[in-house]
Amino acid sequence: MQPFTTLTGIAAPLPLPNIDTDKIIPARFLKTIRRTGLGKNLFDALRYNPDGSERPDFILNREPYRRAEILIAGPNFGCGSSREHAPWALLDFGIRCVIAPDFADIFFNNCFKNGILPIKLPQELCDVLVADASLGANARLTVDLERQVIVRPNGEEIRFEVDPFRRHCLLNGLDDIGQTLAHAAAIDAFEARRRMEQPWL
Repeated sequence: MQPFTTLTGIAAPLPLPNIDTDKIIPARFLKTIRRTGLGKNLFDALRYNPDGSERPDFILNREPYRRAEILIAGPNFGCGSSREHAPWALLDFGIRCVIAPDFADIFFNNCFKNGILPIKLPQELCDVLVADASLGANARLTVDLERQVIVRPNGEEIRFEVDPFRRHCLLNGLDDIGQTLAHAAAIDAFEARRRMEQPWL
């Protein structure tokens, strides 16, 4: 998993409430277990017309937001079914951080496991960041996980809180497998000792 330390990038405003996982990545695209290739269908029903053409009014179809790495979302983001493809699609598009007033629990947890930083902020601060993101080409925010601050375009800093263990995992690029492999030497030693002490197993 790619470590998350400091991210400076374009922020896209999408302050709609109750964006569920089927809106993030519709069920018909869940046939794959690959984590790549899903970005083109991120927000499919919102991004495309029935004939497959882009909807020019959707935020991620407009410059500079086609290159967005941060999403400023509305309340209850990621509600609905518990598909891990939702963070996969966001990540494959290029989104590394989602900021919202609150998230559905399973989606929130899946983000951390896949290298996306979900940040909960009060609605009034999300509104401030939506206004910043609406600046277009000047809509660059910096998310500093080490210091736990978001730096606005005017230089003002907004502090956020992250669970210390999850912060450690993101900073070091550790998913569940990576956490296990960090103890590889101890695991190997245990297996060797067990083979010596209990060869019948």
